[in-house]
Amino acid sequence: MHRVQLHYSIGREATDARTVLNPLPALLQAVAQQGSISGAARSLGLSYRHVWGALKRWEVELGNELLHWDKGHAAQLSDFGRKLLWAEQQAQARLAPQIAALQADLERALALAFDPHTHVLPLYASHDDALPLLRSVAANAERPAPVHLDIRFTGSVDAIRALNEGRCTVAGFHLPVAPPPTSLHAVVYRPLLQPGQHKLIGFTTRALGLIVPAGNPLALHSLDDVVRQRATLCNRPLGTGTRLMLDSLLQSAALLPRHVQGYDQVEPSHDAAAQAVASAQADVALGIAPAAHRRGLGFVPLVQERYYLVCLRSQIDSPGMLRLRQVMSEPAWHALCRQLEGYAPSDSGQVLSLHRELPWWTFRRPKRATTAQ
Repeated sequence: MHRVQLHYSIGREATDARTVLNPLPALLQAVAQQGSISGAARSLGLSYRHVWGALKRWEVELGNELLHWDKGHAAQLSDFGRKLLWAEQQAQARLAPQIAALQADLERALALAFDPHTHVLPLYASHDDALPLLRSVAANAERPAPVHLDIRFTGSVDAIRALNEGRCTVAGFHLPVAPPPTSLHAVVYRPLLQPGQHKLIGFTTRALGLIVPAGNPLALHSLDDVVRQRATLCNRPLGTGTRLMLDSLLQSAALLPRHVQGYDQVEPSHDAAAQAVASAQADVALGIAPAAHRRGLGFVPLVQERYYLVCLRSQIDSPGMLRLRQVMSEPAWHALCRQLEGYAPSDSGQVLSLHRELPWWTFRRPKRATTAQ
């Protein structure tokens, strides 16, 4: 059995939190895309000799042939090489939230070591592409002090529970714009979020939709299409905002979970769900556009969402929260957020009325005392 060793580097430049880098998959991917060792070398900025030698050393180390290659013919991955690349892509997609959490742990410890004045904010949040970007901007905001977001990706419901149990300072969750008082979102979030106890902070809007193979071969444009075509859907776990959104959309379409083939097939993140579609383990998934397009997949928007941050009332004016809200209100963050497909800043950093944004609470006015005649 071959063993895996993990390493990390320290530097000032931001790195991709979604991956643990390994040179072999990069070499295999380049050869598969370019069809030759020389083309792979050029695309990676390496010499032919370096790439050829590295692949030969890996073949000896792993005890299997990685390439089929003859002079005058295109280089092709062997069956083992294709399986190895597929396994790497599957693992990276499924472990992306854990990898991001591990990076956050290391960065938190190093931030405290290098700068004792850095604000550290533990944040539990639904998986999202904008949060790692915000973490990068906040960590580089030198004046008056940087903020380190210690992110743990979890489901929206679990994130708010973690906030209420004191396991984090900030939570991130998402739901459709202006959900009606009778929605599933109201049923789930009403017991968890309370006016007077929680403070809501604007963050982004984003598009949620169907992740489909390139070209959308099954012509899936709605959940009705998914059911009619008997397409296999990749779902998300219980407690996640995306699963709650799926159930809400099914309810609106008068569909039941049992109508959806693959409803019980789950993946932990948008990236993992997209990878399931890319590897033909599913025909469709509900997710965000960047996860689809990172894998060359199609995206059919279904609903516009608001992504919020929330903290307890006692923490809204703490130094760390004040600094984070300031960073979120600055043009640098707004410009970066807009670079994500389907995203836009929305009241970013502003404290919002919980009652107006989530209008499912009713308050009775106190009765006026009557004066005896």
